[in-house]
Amino acid sequence: MSNPLMLLLAVPRGFCAGVVRAIEAVERALDLYGPPVYVRHEIVHNRHVLDRLVRRGAIFVEDEKDVPEGARILFSAHGVSPRVRASAAARGLSAIDATCPLVTKVHVEARRFAAEGYTVALIGHAGHPETVGTMGEAPDAVRLVETENDVATLAVHDPERVAFVCQTTLSTDETEAIIAALRGRFPAIAAPKTEDLCYATTNRQAAVKALARRTPLVLVIGSPNSSNSQRLVETARRAGAAAELIEDADHIDPGWVRAVSAVGVTAGASAPEDLALGVVNWFRARGPVVVEELAVLRERVRFMLPRELRHAP
Repeated sequence: MSNPLMLLLAVPRGFCAGVVRAIEAVERALDLYGPPVYVRHEIVHNRHVLDRLVRRGAIFVEDEKDVPEGARILFSAHGVSPRVRASAAARGLSAIDATCPLVTKVHVEARRFAAEGYTVALIGHAGHPETVGTMGEAPDAVRLVETENDVATLAVHDPERVAFVCQTTLSTDETEAIIAALRGRFPAIAAPKTEDLCYATTNRQAAVKALARRTPLVLVIGSPNSSNSQRLVETARRAGAAAELIEDADHIDPGWVRAVSAVGVTAGASAPEDLALGVVNWFRARGPVVVEELAVLRERVRFMLPRELRHAP
């Protein structure tokens, strides 16, 4: 009889406080006001979560102009620009802001640096809704920096008046390298007062590094458009393990696990825990498995709901 497969589950994994808040905001709005509740952009980047909310009456749109005038709109956890807020107000939309507080912090930093005359280097990924919203806070001052190579060509008004902020869901290792390049070119560069990278992003990347040291293969549960899930895959690979992104257990390729004795499992910040349980059950259905958690730390962070949803009207 073959030895059982070791299945190590990362702790922390899955939902972060910002995602929990965003999902609860949609559910609370539906409870208070009834369907439909329009949501600008995917509230979180996970197909399973979105499908559940659609069944309850949420309608996801990519532009506030697609929402009927006078209707209720909820802004996603990724945040929006002032232009979007103004557009929604002009259409008479009743807006509920479910932007993650950690994203709001970056918006505030970008505005403050721009108001003080800095060119603001935004370390992030082009087209991601979070970077789009942050750039919209001060479009004349913010410059997107995606790689170390971008630092060399970064155009600034005054090399002595440069600051940086970060998309919250980036890889810690990659971000540190870009910040080092910025400091090398602009020694006087101003930094945020506290770390921009989301605590959940940093914690999940630390946990996946621990998995990669113990297992030859790491499965990351998350959607392809989830930035933090993609970064977990990259982090595991840099740490020396093979890694694959899966949306759920149906996307596991049996060939990946045929020759390994241990598999690590984690989940991006937008992935619900039942998907991790589905992966565990997939392995249990195929042979003997020993399941253990590999805990780096335990998270106890919680964010309050948007003020519009804390009390019934």
